Amino acid sequence: MDTQVIHFNPRSIKERKQGFESNKLAKRLRRLTGQAIADFDMIREGDKVMVCLSGGKDSYALLDILLHLKVHAPVTFDIVAVNLDQKQPNFPEHVLPEYLTALGVPFHIEEQDTYSTVKRVIAEGKTMCSLCSRLRRGVLYRVASELGANKVALGHHRDDILETFLLNLFYGGKLKTMPPKLVSDDGRHIVIRPLAYCEEKDLAEWAEVKQFPIIPCTLCGSQENLKRKEAKAMLRDWEKRFPGRVETMLTALQNITPSHMLDRQLHDFKEIFVTGQADPDGDKAFDSA
Repeated sequence: MDTQVIHFNPRSIKERKQGFESNKLAKRLRRLTGQAIADFDMIREGDKVMVCLSGGKDSYALLDILLHLKVHAPVTFDIVAVNLDQKQPNFPEHVLPEYLTALGVPFHIEEQDTYSTVKRVIAEGKTMCSLCSRLRRGVLYRVASELGANKVALGHHRDDILETFLLNLFYGGKLKTMPPKLVSDDGRHIVIRPLAYCEEKDLAEWAEVKQFPIIPCTLCGSQENLKRKEAKAMLRDWEKRFPGRVETMLTALQNITPSHMLDRQLHDFKEIFVTGQADPDGDKAFDSA
């Protein structure tokens, strides 16, 4: 009896496995983004969302995911991609217009030389991010008004939020972070962060899958003495040694008990009196759930 030999192609098996993993990743990112949008009521019917596209992996992923959700979301909204060309040396001006044109996405490139301003004002070796961010923010808010966008979407993710929390805790003396939704500085727009639940490593992997044309930041991204990098390293080490603890930190930021903090503006400690009744919010310190 003839025996049929079945030949397996290792390449095709590997490609199918990669495709399966990529599909899982896409579903996870879209689910988490959709969940954040719903939890914080970020996008409503008829909104015009201005997606701030820097050329980094996070903003590319944000645009990609929002374009998918635009097709499948229960509400109708518009998207316009905006990039601020800050006139950094060797900035590849053609990359974003070519990418966005190929996608068929409405976009606007705003040219303003904030780079020279930052270099002139900030001493050599000092951190430029704060001033650069302020200047960029002001320009983008103006552009949002000119384009008729009522929502400004930024690509900050879960790790950014937790790093900011640690920076404020250790260096600012505040319990504060990047909120998923807030009113802009000029009071005219709603700023949203749809990637608030997404992990940076997932976004980095998605950028590889999609082969986004990444543009490195040569203004502030090359500075090695940033405190944010210390916070990032701390979170990575914590997650490596204690898996799941970083996610717990994000959960904690959504479960705040003002009466168990020390902020007298949030809780009136002067009006605490004995009632003789059991209080579910009473002092339990760190009782197990």
